[in-house]
Amino acid sequence: MNEDMNRKTRNFILNCLALAALVAFLLWAPGNLDRYKLRIINLIAINAILGLSLNLIYGMTGMFSLGHAGFMAIGAYVSSLLILTAEQKTSMWILEPIAPWLLNLHAPFLVSLIAAGLAAAFFGWLIALPVLRLGGDYLGIATLGFAEILRILIVNLTPLTNGSLGLKGIPAHTDIWMSYGCLVAVLIFMIRLMNGNFGNVLRAVRDDEIAARTMGIDTFRTRVLAFTIGSFGGGLGGALMGNLITAIDPKMFMIAQTYSLLMIVVVGGLGSITGSVIGSVLITTMLEWLRIVEDPITIGSLHIPGIPGMRMVIFSMLLIAVIIFRREGIMGTREFSWDWFFPKKTKQRPISERPVSDTKGADAG
Repeated sequence: MNEDMNRKTRNFILNCLALAALVAFLLWAPGNLDRYKLRIINLIAINAILGLSLNLIYGMTGMFSLGHAGFMAIGAYVSSLLILTAEQKTSMWILEPIAPWLLNLHAPFLVSLIAAGLAAAFFGWLIALPVLRLGGDYLGIATLGFAEILRILIVNLTPLTNGSLGLKGIPAHTDIWMSYGCLVAVLIFMIRLMNGNFGNVLRAVRDDEIAARTMGIDTFRTRVLAFTIGSFGGGLGGALMGNLITAIDPKMFMIAQTYSLLMIVVVGGLGSITGSVIGSVLITTMLEWLRIVEDPITIGSLHIPGIPGMRMVIFSMLLIAVIIFRREGIMGTREFSWDWFFPKKTKQRPISERPVSDTKGADAG
């Protein structure tokens, strides 16, 4: 008992030190890193939130969804429309007038983030009711259709979304404090969720839905709830991204966006919270580093012209290699634990308490 209490106390102290190190880094970064590096650091946090929300749906509940870009779009547009001023909206809507009720609609940034998540969660719940009766590939195709339908609606509902022109001049409220504050909040929520009874229910539904139903679990209600929570995370991540980039349009939320999030989940590990964070760091930084292969390269007298899209080709090959040689991802279903660095010491029992076979070996020695 004392050993277990000591372990919990040690882990709590180490968690506090890790959080303090993160705060120290966030204090140091703005004054020592350029805008490009700060944006990458922001994108890592936002992609981690999006990866965690998709992992809840796909990795932890077993629902193959390809509609996460749609929830991102809902979150980005809801948040942006709430924080843009009436003057900005009036000057931006040039194809058709903006809807009158939307012109003077305004809210603080934090309120807009919550509204973005709730709007995405509502649409997630609305889609989940009919769609989650499907399974496997059919579910993936249905959610993909939802994302594409939503994108087309955004293009055509000009009084609400400004159509294909998108929204420009969005206030840049997303900074590293906001990004990582939201990430820490999402991490705490996910850890408590998956370590509780509901997390066990999600794993049971994922591993064997028929057996879970036999045990009295309402599997459909569980899947709908998990899908709704994951949609909230998608809306939150989309809102943060829109306020980071300060410009959004329908082309940002095509299927390629969902594929990038799937890469994060698959590379990190399906069903692993730690894996989603690690996958976000690797995928976000690697996609940026690989931009060099799209630029012209001159080595002596040899000139290699830049090939647009080559980084995605290389990245796709790396992803295929991961799937072939390490299908479970980097972490699999495991989670990071400080106990890895402090292995338990097994106490050797006295000879009188050992099994007979052990005592014979000791006597022979």
